[in-house]
Amino acid sequence: MTDGTLTPSWRDARVPDGFTLTAVGDLVLDDALTPLLEARSPGLLELLRSADVTFGNFESTAVDPGTFGGWPEAESGGSWLISTPQVPADLRRMGFDMVARANNHTTDWGVAGMRSTDHLLTQAGIVHAGTGATLADARAPRFLTTPSGRVSLVSVATRFEAMSRAADALGRVPGRPGVNALRTTKHVCVPTHRLSELILIRDALPPGSVRASALEADRRDGTVTLFGTKYAAKPGPEPHTDAVEFRFSVHEQDRHEVLHAIRQAKQTSDFAIATMHTHEPGNYSQEPPDFLPLIAREAIDSGADAFISHGPHQLRGIEIHRGRPIFYSLGNFFFMENTQQPLTRGAYDKDPTLPGETEAEFLERKRVHGVFGEQIWYESVVAVSRHAGDGTLTAVELHPIELHWAGPRDADRGIPRLAEPAAAERILRRLQRLSEPFGTEILIKEGIGHLILGSPRKPKPTPV
Repeated sequence: MTDGTLTPSWRDARVPDGFTLTAVGDLVLDDALTPLLEARSPGLLELLRSADVTFGNFESTAVDPGTFGGWPEAESGGSWLISTPQVPADLRRMGFDMVARANNHTTDWGVAGMRSTDHLLTQAGIVHAGTGATLADARAPRFLTTPSGRVSLVSVATRFEAMSRAADALGRVPGRPGVNALRTTKHVCVPTHRLSELILIRDALPPGSVRASALEADRRDGTVTLFGTKYAAKPGPEPHTDAVEFRFSVHEQDRHEVLHAIRQAKQTSDFAIATMHTHEPGNYSQEPPDFLPLIAREAIDSGADAFISHGPHQLRGIEIHRGRPIFYSLGNFFFMENTQQPLTRGAYDKDPTLPGETEAEFLERKRVHGVFGEQIWYESVVAVSRHAGDGTLTAVELHPIELHWAGPRDADRGIPRLAEPAAAERILRRLQRLSEPFGTEILIKEGIGHLILGSPRKPKPTPV
């Protein structure tokens, strides 16, 4: 390093052989639950507590509505998620060390709610990343020092509310607090003959109703901008069906800055985690959007030792890239939408109560008749990754969990426990199928999934 440059070894981790990372998906819980889990699910807590680092995505706001000084925003990330102020310290007692904060629920209760949550997480001793007073602050890695080494975390969201995106100061204009956002543009891909029909509709609109810059971009890119949505022709020969596909382009400056932050994180730590909150193309999809595998692999190439995605509330596949794991979604760990209290006026405006209905009855009716009424949202895994000293994987164990979807009590809904054998087999079979396109094989043995490491089959190519 006599010339002042870093040696290529900065990409290698520096941890003891057997370093363990335990990762879960979304943490949507309303109150302290450690005593309940200690009584009912001690084996599950042991998975969290026995790792060198345990990670999850904190997708709520920890506040006391009467004292925190803020209010629910007019627009939420879908619902106004709330936790008691005791939850961050309780997560620490469960074994959580690091959490992602960049997601679509970060500002459900405004910047005041975001700051309250961040303060309580810090006070509890949980390292969190993805939010900040400015964009530079939100982009910056955060660090946890453990006996096994210094661990860094970079958290970013592609799914966020427009008002949540952090911004840097410019001259006399102050910066805007918020989340570390990676902007994307969705392209709705249709058969060529359908695109021609959309052109006719666009061109029949009143003059000036489509911005000149959008029309110029359409001419340049072969797209059609209609009512704020970009349409493009499906690539390849004319298809035999009218099926629609979604493709995404990534904001290049955001992409560059996120990868820069990951590189910086690894260069100043012994083990680096990159995490991304992504709902695209929609919660319904068991496949990640086309941009996510590209970004995930670039994150690993930039020094991340693990890439953990979350957001769609259900499992997606697993990939191994350069000996590091990519989890495209670990689903839910806690998913207690049924017990969210107090409810905001906005929640009732979206789905009014029936006469005499309690909050619990309202939420259960909303769950059963809404998007989260099926079992798939309440089944997931705890991923336990073991690493060699340089960060390469030596083992990945997948422990199935279920969140009381079919339990007799609504109050238990969304609380995890280790899955019974039949459910464990079903969950792991699904994850086998979802991981196969990425060349990843999972061996199921005694109710636990084990990734087969070595020379994986080549994954299917990802569209650019």
